[in-house]
Amino acid sequence: MRNVLRGVNRILLALVGLILLVAGGSVLAVGLGANPPSWWVYGSRHDVLLSHAQRTRWRADGWWWPTVIAVLAVLVLLALWWLAAVLRRRRLAEVLVDTRDGEGARLRGGALEDVFADQTSRLDGVARARVRLRGSRGAPAARLRLLLEPHVDPGTTLQDIATGPLAHARDSARLAELPTEIRVRAVKHRAERVS
Repeated sequence: MRNVLRGVNRILLALVGLILLVAGGSVLAVGLGANPPSWWVYGSRHDVLLSHAQRTRWRADGWWWPTVIAVLAVLVLLALWWLAAVLRRRRLAEVLVDTRDGEGARLRGGALEDVFADQTSRLDGVARARVRLRGSRGAPAARLRLLLEPHVDPGTTLQDIATGPLAHARDSARLAELPTEIRVRAVKHRAERVS
């Protein structure tokens, strides 16, 4: 998904840049006195992009304003989606591992996330665990989201995570520390009847 988004972003930026370059270049060239071809939008430096007749041509028709508003709304939504996709925080792609030989190694962030989440979800009372790495390659941080069964003591589960999967992830990547933010939710369940 990340590569697709990156590709779409590059294609859209290239298209917008090309359109703006051609439009701006043509306006500049005609404004400086270049003779445009007969089919070009501008005929001379005193021409306007849209004449008064072209601007008011469909104003009286009932479909004109709803169409203009719908097209502009779609363009605004696409621009907001694009902005959100560009500004969204990315996952950490890799973690630098000190191999103590002067070379170092790279550990895929997704692999560390998967192992951390898998070991955490195997703990007693954990219904689901999701891990996301953030930060930098040399100093990663983790965000862990837990879904706990109703019968579990959260304090015990947090202690089990700290001594088990978290310690294993930190040691396997040879990190001095792995700051972890843990968000806990409980599985929704029906209340038990007491008779």
